[in-house]
Amino acid sequence: MLGVTLSRWTMSYFAVALLSLLAGELALTLGYGYPLPVLNSPATLAVVHVLTLGWLSLLLAGALQQFVPVLVARPLAHPRLSLPILLLLIIGTAGLITGFHALSTGAGGAWFALAACALSAGFLLLLWNLLHTLWRARPWALPARFVLAGLTGLTLAVLLGLSFLGVLAGATGAPWTVALLGYGVPLHVIAALGGWLTLTAIGVSYRLLAMFMLAPEPNRRGSHAALWLGATALLLAVIGGATLVVAGLDAHKLLVIAGMLGVPALLLYLRDMRALYRQRQRRVLELNASMSVGALLSLAAGATLLLLAAVGGNWHAWLPAIVYLLLFGWLSGLGLAQLYKIVAFLTWLEVFGPQLGRGPTPRVQDLVDEPHARGWFRLYFLTAWLAATALLLDWPAAFRMAAATQLLATLAIVDQLWRTRRLCALRQHPLPVRPALLCVRQTPATPTENHP
Repeated sequence: MLGVTLSRWTMSYFAVALLSLLAGELALTLGYGYPLPVLNSPATLAVVHVLTLGWLSLLLAGALQQFVPVLVARPLAHPRLSLPILLLLIIGTAGLITGFHALSTGAGGAWFALAACALSAGFLLLLWNLLHTLWRARPWALPARFVLAGLTGLTLAVLLGLSFLGVLAGATGAPWTVALLGYGVPLHVIAALGGWLTLTAIGVSYRLLAMFMLAPEPNRRGSHAALWLGATALLLAVIGGATLVVAGLDAHKLLVIAGMLGVPALLLYLRDMRALYRQRQRRVLELNASMSVGALLSLAAGATLLLLAAVGGNWHAWLPAIVYLLLFGWLSGLGLAQLYKIVAFLTWLEVFGPQLGRGPTPRVQDLVDEPHARGWFRLYFLTAWLAATALLLDWPAAFRMAAATQLLATLAIVDQLWRTRRLCALRQHPLPVRPALLCVRQTPATPTENHP
């Protein structure tokens, strides 16, 4: 990177996202949501959206507004939109969760209307900000192309979600919207989990892992094949599936075909990650890179289970375990592992970046305490895998025990992030400035050619 301009509200996005993750894990620990209520109960829908909107979507929204400029070597097109986007997404997510909670009493209509307005406005502004930034930086490298595919998934997920909310809020009763609400939920899940969250995470990981491990960025034919297979699977499943649902036809076979395209895309991506780890110049793995292996293993296990479920026809029995493994093992595991480095890196840039060349500065690694954090990350992945296994075997009590331990591990990881942001490991080092917890001090582009 030739330079970095710090996004003022990135840490606020991360803070709200982490609180949402803790809230979702606490709800599962207390039995609010599946497997105690049924899979499509209002409680389960509330918890799922706390995790997918409040945690993962806010995490990616904050990260992309910081790192899309890094991907394309251009400044963010509209940096002042970051705060309105954050507020709109918080209001929309809170309205949606409240609406699901009130659904059983029939009082959720107004909340769903609020959620539809706020979420659509927030995501529209996010898309405008990111797409405008990307458009000015053509042609795009492979990571940016994955991000574009992920933003396509976000667009499709939002459109389907708005059609659902229109029915739930009583704003529309058109037959096609009712059909989508009844049979289009799997398409919404594919657009959000497989498109927006997974394709975007893949694109960001290509650049971040290569950057932090000093490895050549993957750019082989297989890498581009992974992009085209994944994007084709997304469009085929969501647009093709929605068309069949609206026409009153069965979309199951089409989804199987899309899955047969999606699984090879994931395998090609995993092959790229293996090559990246083998070709790295940083021989001793930092914690974010070593713990990302757990996320990649979770993705491999989830892809394998998807393939086995497709062959054996065990979709309904295996789907909760697969979603949990992908949600917590793959996406949340990768997010937490990279946050551990990102928070330290951005804090270092904010505090010590302007001091480069003017005197001695600590390394980024001096801001973290890897020996204490490593055990908590290992416990997090172990409990995520145990919880998914308990869902697979239909052991609700074992699932809640694993979820409770996972919550404990997540709390400890969040504490490590807080200590990094507060520079607790540098109490004896003179600090030119002490960063605020939630707001990044605005500084000019900071040179990082000598990033420690």
